Amino acid sequence: MRLKPELPFYLKLSCVLISIVILGYLSVLGQNVLVPIILGLLFSTLLVPFCGFLEKKLRFPRSLAAIVATVLFTGIIILVIYLLAMQMTKLADDWPAFQQQLLDSFTSLQLWVQDHFGIEQNSQLNYITETASKSISTGTDMLAKMLSSISSVIMLLVFTFLYTLFLLLYRRHLVKFLVIVFRDKHQDVVLDVIIQIQVMVKRYLIGLLLQMVIVTVLAFVAYTIIGVKYNFMLAILTGVLNILPYIGIFMALVIGVIITFATTSASHVLLVVAAIVVIHAIDGNLIMPKVVGSKVKLNSLVVILGLVIGEMTWGISGMLLTIPVLAIMKIVFDRVQDLRPWGFLLGEEENETPLFNKTITKIFKNQEKTSDDDSDIADDIKDDK
Repeated sequence: MRLKPELPFYLKLSCVLISIVILGYLSVLGQNVLVPIILGLLFSTLLVPFCGFLEKKLRFPRSLAAIVATVLFTGIIILVIYLLAMQMTKLADDWPAFQQQLLDSFTSLQLWVQDHFGIEQNSQLNYITETASKSISTGTDMLAKMLSSISSVIMLLVFTFLYTLFLLLYRRHLVKFLVIVFRDKHQDVVLDVIIQIQVMVKRYLIGLLLQMVIVTVLAFVAYTIIGVKYNFMLAILTGVLNILPYIGIFMALVIGVIITFATTSASHVLLVVAAIVVIHAIDGNLIMPKVVGSKVKLNSLVVILGLVIGEMTWGISGMLLTIPVLAIMKIVFDRVQDLRPWGFLLGEEENETPLFNKTITKIFKNQEKTSDDDSDIADDIKDDK
């Protein structure tokens, strides 16, 4: 039997680095196409069981089932946005009080700066006026960017709706294409990857929705007990922003503190901070591991790096898509022989395979025979085994 020649390490490394650069460039270039497609893929995967129910139990045609499922799902999202918008319009009524509260706080801050640093109020006002005039000069550009962002969000929602609908409609056709595009000996693996991705995405999104609902309810109860105005709006924002790992809860804290400070007293602000910290602790130690964490086995270092790269590539959309995209990559990597080391890199230590443990044990036994040097990392890994 003739063995295939092994490629040199530097050639493999060069191919990996070049592939990463090309994929990164294409992802930035194709943001307007890739983001709604990935969102549509996730949403359509979540809606597949409901479409199957409509088709099998209620005898709906496939096209009608896809339309009904997509419209109902979109209607729920629009309802939540509408409820948020209603609360935000009521917030406009408190805008004069908000301005007065900020003005009083600003005056107190000026007096504190004058007492401790000796900078008179007139000098402070001159500096602020100069800075404000520079900011106002760019106001037109900021307004144009804001209008462009609003139009981009609307287009994103429209294309996500269309992609979700058509992916549901042609889901069987696409699965058959992905299977037959590979050779016969690989078709079982391809089908297994598709099934595992569908199961993982469905469970992950359902777990994420449950987490969002639980955090929203906890926040609503906490804000109601504290007596915060617009408790419903702040609770929904806390639940939605909590989807962003590590960053979302900080954003919810800032928004909650600002609105509470504008509508109530400083003592309520401290209670809101304490409530959000407690909710985050409950979510991180109980809700997330039980509801969501068991569905996606990714280590925290990879998640943090993914969030940073996702934000640099696609902004907020990239941060939202980081975890499901990484989880899909791990499923694919774990089932392709040459990519299994990358799948291991993405996963947790507790999910190491017996084959990996056997290989590591063999390596360090050989290392003990050839070297007497102390190695902390080697001892750490051997002790862990």
